[in-house]
Amino acid sequence: MALETIFSLCSGLAMVGWLGLLFLPKSPVARELLPSVIIPVLLGVTYAYLMFSFRGVAPAEGGFGTLAEVKALFSVDALLLAGWIHYLAFDLFIGAWIVRDSQTHDLRHWLVIPCLFFTLMTGPLGLLIYLLLKRLSGKPLSPKTT
Repeated sequence: MALETIFSLCSGLAMVGWLGLLFLPKSPVARELLPSVIIPVLLGVTYAYLMFSFRGVAPAEGGFGTLAEVKALFSVDALLLAGWIHYLAFDLFIGAWIVRDSQTHDLRHWLVIPCLFFTLMTGPLGLLIYLLLKRLSGKPLSPKTT
């Protein structure tokens, strides 16, 4: 399968998860099963395929020890795509956690929507905004235990 096709399929699959979180936040399938299990597993399998199938084409100077090494790895399109899929999977997983956590702490969904947008677009910034929202709402930053 062409890398561009894998890119489109994985991006579309992740978007299904995000739309569920946005429009069906009370649905267990949209809140828990799709964005926390099914979609991350499918993306993870695709990530693993790319990482193992193209590891032999990585430049010798590629690695994770320096910025230059990471740049060299990402000069290979398949490994760049694997990096993109990494973002898709983990950002969606964090978005699902935000929705579940916000419901546990009785935060209104309309307040969480901007956090979801920023998590989709900028990952850690969206999580930071959500944690700030929780703090400003007087909710504890740690998970609620029952």
